[in-house]
Amino acid sequence: MTGLTPAAARRVFLLLSATRWFPVGLVVAVTTLLPVERGLTVTQTLTLASVTGIVVFALELPTGGTADAFGRKPVLVAAAATQVVAATVFAVAGSFWQFAVAAAATGAFRALDSGPLEAWFVDTVHATSPGADVDRTLARHGGVVGLSVASGALVSGGLVWWHPVTAWSALTLPYVVYAGLAVVHLVAVCLLLREVRPVPDGGARCGGAARRALASARQTPAVVADGLRLAATNRVLLGLLLVEVFWSTAMVVFESLQPIRLGELVGSEARAGAIMGPVASVGWGVFALGSALAGMASRRVGVVRAAMAARVLNGLGAVWMGLVAGPAALVVAYLVTYALHGAAGPLYNALLHREAASRNRSTVLSLASMTAFATYAIASPALGWTADLLSTPTAMVLGGAASVLGVFCFLPALRRERELHRAGQVALSV
Repeated sequence: MTGLTPAAARRVFLLLSATRWFPVGLVVAVTTLLPVERGLTVTQTLTLASVTGIVVFALELPTGGTADAFGRKPVLVAAAATQVVAATVFAVAGSFWQFAVAAAATGAFRALDSGPLEAWFVDTVHATSPGADVDRTLARHGGVVGLSVASGALVSGGLVWWHPVTAWSALTLPYVVYAGLAVVHLVAVCLLLREVRPVPDGGARCGGAARRALASARQTPAVVADGLRLAATNRVLLGLLLVEVFWSTAMVVFESLQPIRLGELVGSEARAGAIMGPVASVGWGVFALGSALAGMASRRVGVVRAAMAARVLNGLGAVWMGLVAGPAALVVAYLVTYALHGAAGPLYNALLHREAASRNRSTVLSLASMTAFATYAIASPALGWTADLLSTPTAMVLGGAASVLGVFCFLPALRRERELHRAGQVALSV
């Protein structure tokens, strides 16, 4: 129980999603450009993503299990505080190892942040509508995320173009503002998120919180083990987790390699940063549009079929990005690919929620995130090395082509959905 009605919880869910993602929009266009400008190679820069991925891989299940066992709010508060640290270190980093510290802190933040807020909302819905699909609200959430990042990216481009503090690089100010707004998100989480967790027997007022914390810490390994057993025995969930292996290679293309390729085409990282602000803003706007259209598509053809189509088209879009020759064509290909990325996300998460229960929902989301980051940790330096050795376009084509193969991992979920339709057990869509 959360102490909030589903409608009130939905408002909090969407508002905290906005305060979480708007600051990210400020730096989404400069995350790979700033290290390159400060002297790192493409391989080193993409290795930073590997550092982040390794940390996420190590922490995802423990943090997801803690959120399931102890509560969503404490984990979200810790995540927001870690985001402040990561943003601050990245803003002042000047060497590979300093950037690596920032990347590790970012990994800790992402591990703590992935899942608890969404799990909190879904459990609220299921408290009144057991088993309800949440694809419609997740599509709306995707729209909020897209518009928030789009707004942040537009502001970021303006900050780079304005460049009011000439003692800094033009790419530094967005990270300074990001750190400040991360503090705002931390305060919002503390004030707005309300959660009532069951208190173990004997949990009296005096010392009850400490006993509950200890009891929850003891439960965490069991919750993690339950999630791992579920993945090993549930073919549908295992297939969905494998989707992340392929999906992540496309993400390296349109999140990390695309700004670097744009810098190659226009002649400098600073110029690419100024261009990428409005481009990323429009990109996240079409991401929001893709998320909204995903909800409509899922009602017409089913959640799984819509997810499969989005997955294939997103991978082909990444291939297209590697084949184009000019900056304008690269921007168009990026926008189409990002719209398809926005469409795929809520559909995929809705399928994950079908395979989860309240006791392990954050853990299941963490399994997916852990798989994605582990793959990203391997694919990023590999594609970065390919870009340095051959060319950035070659790396982009290879990453996109590999991503398309992930469509086959949806087949167990497709068979499950057909069985549900035949049995007349189609879940309510919320």
